[in-house]
Amino acid sequence: MGYRGRIAPTPTGYLHLGHARTFWIAQQRCHDAGGILLYRNEDLDTDRCKPEYREAALEDCLWLGLQWEGTPIDQSPRTEHYLEAFKELRDKGFLFPCTCTRKDILEAPSAPHNEDGETIYPGTCRTRQNGLGESKINWRFRVPHGEKVEFTDAHYGPQTFISGEDFGDFPVWQKNGIPSYQLAVVVDDAAMKITEVVRGADLLTSTARQLLLYRALNLTPPSFYHCELMLDEAGKRLAKRNDALSLRSLRNRGKTPEELRSEWA
Repeated sequence: MGYRGRIAPTPTGYLHLGHARTFWIAQQRCHDAGGILLYRNEDLDTDRCKPEYREAALEDCLWLGLQWEGTPIDQSPRTEHYLEAFKELRDKGFLFPCTCTRKDILEAPSAPHNEDGETIYPGTCRTRQNGLGESKINWRFRVPHGEKVEFTDAHYGPQTFISGEDFGDFPVWQKNGIPSYQLAVVVDDAAMKITEVVRGADLLTSTARQLLLYRALNLTPPSFYHCELMLDEAGKRLAKRNDALSLRSLRNRGKTPEELRSEWA
């Protein structure tokens, strides 16, 4: 099987320049390898994902010059596949039920932080065995404390993360019945037979988490290429709330795809 890549926008707002550059790099790497590119619409967050943003993302990607094979794949109808993976992880003993809220974790006096200031789950519910009869339960993956998770990124080179120090026990299934990003991405990339994932450098730590899921599910992980993040004038990474740098706004101001692509060359 040859190279298989993907672009995977989340329709919670308009795509910005950072998304555009990452998707363009994904297409270029796929083209250079003589492979195929797939499109996945990551629409599991039903409260924030909107149909108008889904259509806008498709339109913006086509305007940019992106081409993919087949019709876009929506995550929302694939819940049964995520549930199957969740049950496998739970039955193998990799998960534990957790009733902690985000506020509980942030305010826990024992909660450590990684180098980026991210709060690491303090292990409050780690010894719980089941959550039968209780509502509002998240299921977390019990990371092996102190294990080195290593991979070689095609852009940044060798990467090493220490589980339990650089990241903690992370959600796999949420109390609202929706799988976490980490689980859904692993299940879908395996199902789509993706050979390389191209995405932003802010997800390097997520790659370490996902490698643990691949191993637990006996799945072969893809390789990874993490792109440098684009920053605004204040030095902060671009976000969808920065409408001035959205593709939609740039298009309306007369910017052309050729002008954008020339800036990335």
